Amino acid sequence: MPPRTPPTPSTPEERAALGRKARAAAPRSSHAEYSPAYDRPDVVDVVEEQSAARVQELVPIRYGRMTESPFRFYRGAAGVMAMDLADTPQSSLRAQLCGDAHLLNFRLLASPERHLMFDINDFDETLPGPFEWDVKRLSASLVIAARANGFSTKQRAGIVRAAVRSYRERMRGYAGMGNLDVWYTRFDEDWVRKQFSQKVSAHGRRMWQEAADKARARDNLQAFDKLTETVDGERRLAADPPLIVPLRDLLDDADRNELERQLVRLLRRYGRTLPSDRRFLLDQYRVAGMARKVVGVGSVGTRCWIVLLLGRDSEDPLILQAKEAGPSVLEPYCGSAGYRTQGERVVSGQRLMQATSDIFLGWERVDGLDGRRRDFYVRQLRDWKGIAQPELMVPQGMRAFGELFGATLARAHARSGDRIAIAAYLGSGDVFDRALAEFAELYADQNERDFDALAKAVRTGRVATQSA
Repeated sequence: MPPRTPPTPSTPEERAALGRKARAAAPRSSHAEYSPAYDRPDVVDVVEEQSAARVQELVPIRYGRMTESPFRFYRGAAGVMAMDLADTPQSSLRAQLCGDAHLLNFRLLASPERHLMFDINDFDETLPGPFEWDVKRLSASLVIAARANGFSTKQRAGIVRAAVRSYRERMRGYAGMGNLDVWYTRFDEDWVRKQFSQKVSAHGRRMWQEAADKARARDNLQAFDKLTETVDGERRLAADPPLIVPLRDLLDDADRNELERQLVRLLRRYGRTLPSDRRFLLDQYRVAGMARKVVGVGSVGTRCWIVLLLGRDSEDPLILQAKEAGPSVLEPYCGSAGYRTQGERVVSGQRLMQATSDIFLGWERVDGLDGRRRDFYVRQLRDWKGIAQPELMVPQGMRAFGELFGATLARAHARSGDRIAIAAYLGSGDVFDRALAEFAELYADQNERDFDALAKAVRTGRVATQSA
């Protein structure tokens, strides 16, 4: 694992002075700015370039999902926004970035102690970079979702300013805390409920409770029931093409057998990246089936496998997901993190930013049937996951969620960045909050233009789509 440099200068006063000094190079008000670079590449070319290394038969599904709505396009366009953020003012204050901090990448998750937590979820693009990039991606996502719901300009600005204020005030709070106190901070179900009860209606509180109950139901057994079938008395992964294709339906016998051997080797070696107690637990399971799975929006076309393992008997399942990890979309602008594999980059970033992580989170590298070496990270497919539903939110509810997102992101950045310098840069006033509300509107306009460009490429036959 690459060494991380501790915050410098060493005293709190010097670190705060460093943060205030950063305002000279990038005034807080300057973050309101956004205009496309004069030499900005054609956005369809950018999206197609990212698709070139993916499973080509799945790429039309990606385009089909991205052209459903501006928000769905945004979910698939982290690379486009990274390109655009590189031309905006930069504070030079770095933290471990999620890299794709839109509002649907904050959700309910299970801790190893079986408590329901709220945290960031997706780390495919994680990399150290300017802290404000994550805050800007979150802010723009709130505006895009709010526009889809028909919220007014004033309501959208209030939502973004509340989210950014929550980030700023939390960061200032973390600046005054000790290192261990910051590290142990986490947002559990009870904490979230208390926050919500003060800020949403009775209907909003009911929606939160329903989301929590639903998250608990989305566990390993629920996935087992949904994704498997019984044939000749044995459980196996069920086919749902093109979203789920078992190996038995994907390849001929020779290639299938070879790929099965490769995936078994991947799992065996991946186990070495787990702590010894969890490796011991993993070794008590046997592989019972494998399938290719289509996931998400931005990830469609990356190689993703689900592996069914059985423990004590055929009703004791563990379902793991092995997902391809390519270079972060931030890397051309932020540099390499220096890890030996991209899977290790993803896992290390996740462990650094999350308060609690999946007990089976690990990584490995494998050679494919085409002779190419690829990196993967592995985790449980489903473990008490609950997600926000922005299309059902009223302005008050989205504002409350935005504050929760901002607080969660601040906690993640405080663990990995210089929280004292960032807090000093942000200050006690609302200059940064107002700036990001302006930026978010400008970037939502850009996102709509890019969405229209991809939709036009579909209409003219430049790219093909498939609904799935």
